[in-house]
Amino acid sequence: MTSRSVLRTGVLALLWGSCFLWIELALTGLTPVQLTVIRCALGAAVLLVLARVGGQRLPRSARTWGHLAVAALFCNAVPFALFAIGQQSVDSGVAGVINATTPLWSLLIGFSLGLDRDLRPVRLGGLALGFAGVVLIFAPWQQNGLMGLGAPALLGAAASYAVAFTYMGRHLVGKGGPMAISAAQLATATAWSALALPSSGPAHPNVTAIVAVIVLGVFGTGATFVLNYRIIEDEGPTAAATVGYLLPVVSVALGAIVLGEPLTVRVVLGMAVVLAGVAMTRLAVPRRPQEVSSRHHFTVISTEREHAGGCSVDDR
Repeated sequence: MTSRSVLRTGVLALLWGSCFLWIELALTGLTPVQLTVIRCALGAAVLLVLARVGGQRLPRSARTWGHLAVAALFCNAVPFALFAIGQQSVDSGVAGVINATTPLWSLLIGFSLGLDRDLRPVRLGGLALGFAGVVLIFAPWQQNGLMGLGAPALLGAAASYAVAFTYMGRHLVGKGGPMAISAAQLATATAWSALALPSSGPAHPNVTAIVAVIVLGVFGTGATFVLNYRIIEDEGPTAAATVGYLLPVVSVALGAIVLGEPLTVRVVLGMAVVLAGVAMTRLAVPRRPQEVSSRHHFTVISTEREHAGGCSVDDR
């Protein structure tokens, strides 16, 4: 990787890894649903502008919009809301680590549906190790463990991403200009989230919450796609996947430094175990012909990367 690529990777990891910090701060004045609506709307606005500048047009096919509706629900509206709900009772650093379990859920779904028949012991061991790390983090056997309503919400968000990645890999990859498709998906997610606004409760906005949700939407949900796109185009998806392993480290560090969240040995060890498990599941995974093509197509699916928690998917 060139020095420019290293810089872009570092900036991308910082922006994506800080999303959990901004969620935590935004929750001081907004409900999870309100946060989700604003986040999706701002991300869509950024990508609509970029799509227009790049001469990309929104999809016209009703079939594509139907697929976008499903993807937006499971990849944006539901997980964004669930992460916000989970972070009402779970630290932002822990949320970032749980987000890293998305590839484990993807592998589990692939095994269950018969889409991934590569059952080598190392991958199965990685799957078991990854979820063992999750159990270690939440420590349900301890009175001061983290098992509560927040835990299933965070795990549900990571699993929702995995469902979306499987669906999008089959129905949305290569269906148009990446900026335009991504903008359309986030706009659809805004509409999905807005349906829940009447039951979301009153907002108590403050300067911190407003600034946090703006940064989350504009940079964490919109602008990061451009950085990720450039990294994948210049260096390939393998280099871009590196960012995914940095996200939980960034989220834990920022939670401890900025929010004063406790940096316990159990959480740090659990993070290491989760990332080790994810790495094992991705060892020697054979590439398909599309993955080695010099041209890649992308779709923004979230602010948390598919590779140990991600934002873009390439031809797979």
